[in-house]
Amino acid sequence: MIDAGVFTGDILPPIGADTARRLRRVKRLAWLLDAAFRLPGTRFRLGIDALIGLIPGGGNVVMGLISLYIVLEAWRMGVPNDLLLRMVGNVAVETVVDTVPLAGDLFDAAFKANLRNVALIERHLNGRPMSGRGRAAA
Repeated sequence: MIDAGVFTGDILPPIGADTARRLRRVKRLAWLLDAAFRLPGTRFRLGIDALIGLIPGGGNVVMGLISLYIVLEAWRMGVPNDLLLRMVGNVAVETVVDTVPLAGDLFDAAFKANLRNVALIERHLNGRPMSGRGRAAA
């Protein structure tokens, strides 16, 4: 869909092959980290981030560093600094809260910082206008 010259659907405006390749890679990674498995009998999905985060003494830090790879790829795709800071904030919130035993793991499984960050990248690449104080909703 096009609304006043701005793409608003799932169809991306023309982007370079390198950017398209990077976007596909981070989308696959985010899905693996946040939504690869469905809990039987529910519609709730979780990924390896939530599972590895259960490992005491470093699982959260390792997954936080992997999540920062998505931010690095966003930077390489030309995402503006304010959006990159928001993405780093998403990763930081998830990583810090995940240090709280059990409650943090539940938060991690629900918050899904990686999928949020990929949505921010896609909104930027789609040329969607920012809402409220210069930020995209996510």
